[in-house]
Amino acid sequence: MPGHCGSAPSRTGSRKCDMTIALAGNANVGKSAIFNQLTGLEQTVGNWAGKTVELAEGYLSHHGKTVRIIDLPGTYSMSAYSIEETVARDFISRERPDAVVNVVDATALERNLALTLQLLDMDAPIAIALNMMDMAVKRGMDVDARKLSGLLGVPVVPVVATRGSGVHELVDGAFDAAERTGRARPAGYGPEVESRIAKLCAVLDKVELGYPRRWAAIKLLEGDDGIVEVARMANPGLVSAAKILSDELEGEHGEPAAVVVASERYAAAARIAAACQKFQRRPKPSLAERLDALAMHRFWGYVWAIGVSVLLIATVSLVGGWATALISGAFEGLNPGGGGFWAALAWNGAVVGFYSAIAVAFGFILPFYLILGLLEDFGYLPRLAYLMDRPCHLVGLHGKACMPLMLGLGCNVPACAGCRIMENKRDRYIATFLSTLVPCSARAVVVLGLVGVYLGFEWAVLIYILDFALIVGVGRLLNRLMPGSSAGLILEVPPYRAPSMKIVSRQAWARFRPFLATAVPLIVLGSVVIEGFYLAGYLGPVAELMSPVTVVWLGLPAFTGILLVLGTLRKEAALVLLSVVAGTTAIETVMTPLQMVVFAFVVMVYVPCVSTVAALVREVGWRSALGISAAEIGLAVLLGGLLYRVAGIFI
Repeated sequence: MPGHCGSAPSRTGSRKCDMTIALAGNANVGKSAIFNQLTGLEQTVGNWAGKTVELAEGYLSHHGKTVRIIDLPGTYSMSAYSIEETVARDFISRERPDAVVNVVDATALERNLALTLQLLDMDAPIAIALNMMDMAVKRGMDVDARKLSGLLGVPVVPVVATRGSGVHELVDGAFDAAERTGRARPAGYGPEVESRIAKLCAVLDKVELGYPRRWAAIKLLEGDDGIVEVARMANPGLVSAAKILSDELEGEHGEPAAVVVASERYAAAARIAAACQKFQRRPKPSLAERLDALAMHRFWGYVWAIGVSVLLIATVSLVGGWATALISGAFEGLNPGGGGFWAALAWNGAVVGFYSAIAVAFGFILPFYLILGLLEDFGYLPRLAYLMDRPCHLVGLHGKACMPLMLGLGCNVPACAGCRIMENKRDRYIATFLSTLVPCSARAVVVLGLVGVYLGFEWAVLIYILDFALIVGVGRLLNRLMPGSSAGLILEVPPYRAPSMKIVSRQAWARFRPFLATAVPLIVLGSVVIEGFYLAGYLGPVAELMSPVTVVWLGLPAFTGILLVLGTLRKEAALVLLSVVAGTTAIETVMTPLQMVVFAFVVMVYVPCVSTVAALVREVGWRSALGISAAEIGLAVLLGGLLYRVAGIFI
């Protein structure tokens, strides 16, 4: 075996191995579940933005051999229309893994086999993991794995990845594929296409492009920009020959050659699928199908989404309020009282800062991550992305932008990075700008911990509605100012599954742990510094300097100016340090309900934390990052003042 163990960047470090296996397949077919079963590593299941664009890697021992497993990004083709497709095809065509395990959804065989045929065109040593066989049986499908293996000429192993069924046999199949001397013959694409592929293959016998010959011929026939450029540098005559053959196909069929080849490929996939699957019965609509009819309905789907969002906000508000009262009461019962400068600094600075941070962390942030994880593992978030495709078009983006925007509900930093999935610079900029306006969990802490606790969750919902209206308005403005348009969305929706509390809790803890490790110490330090400034009498001048904005325009207490500055470190610090700056934990005695609403809204809108600003610089450059930050400060101040004057009529 070749053993290409060091051919790609490794997350787990350099390690000697005997074989490399790549997992390839469409999105949401269970690749990551198989990866987990094989390697034992914890990996998020699903093809969400920023999670599988980079190569995930792990190792296992099988029959005394060390095997390296690479989880490639989910993709529907071996073209280069997206980052996922580019990463997957470059790894397979250039790195040449010893075997490629093509994970196929048994319930959507025809659609999945289109990618299988492209992998066969790449002359890759393939074993097929026929996953979700249990779901196929429930839907009345009988898929003949042995017949499919005979038609494709590769090992086909039935698998139920969530239970680990068939995984051991799958690795045996990959070993078998790697050891075969002859490759499977790809399905024919019709005489007109095949004759032209053969002519280009004859030319490619004399020209080395660094890609599998048949696959390169097909890509040249389709006019793939990347392969055409490589061919032009190697032999300009090859590009001219491919153009002539491509034009001939277009003349015969009245469609571009790429469309003709794709049509033949899907026709071949349909023939193979029809030959090896039977429908035993026509089942009644399942519970999952009835749920989908509601969750993705053009009207009731949005009602359902609003209901889920309100339930999430209300739950976090109630749990957070209870946890805050419990933790604060427990610590305040230990307050010795009295003392001089150092005693006040230790208690009001360090102790109050610590238990306030802990109350926010365990009362608001952790429950938020747990609920978000349950929705993700249940399968609702992809349906929400589908549902939001039409609203996304209101701001000039397609539904793919919904993925990083939803990530922003947890944290704006991965949301910014997730905007890389947008196909062009315009869409990436708009999506990145809007992702920083999405209320992350830290902003949610301020809204729910202040407005939700003291005024009720319905006022917290109102602030969320105002923020989402702002996102739509800014998006529409950017769409008008920046020329161009976005294409439609093709999204595979995974089946519903019972959430695994073990997986959900581990993922929630993985997201929550950095807050405990980094934010809590920073908040305690900030609390001590602020208390020190307060005891030394330095906070007054800072508050006075900002009072034309905070007091005159926004109608807030003067001390909130300090919180707006410190909130750029971490948003939740604005709430955690509120009692320190105000000098009391009874916030209702120093802020009116109207001031709470305005303060929460301003914190939600103005410049994100420094981590998000750093992510902005990395994704769009420092000039654009400064522009976005300045725009959000301006919007927060302008709209906060208007909200103070309008909401004052009702509060």
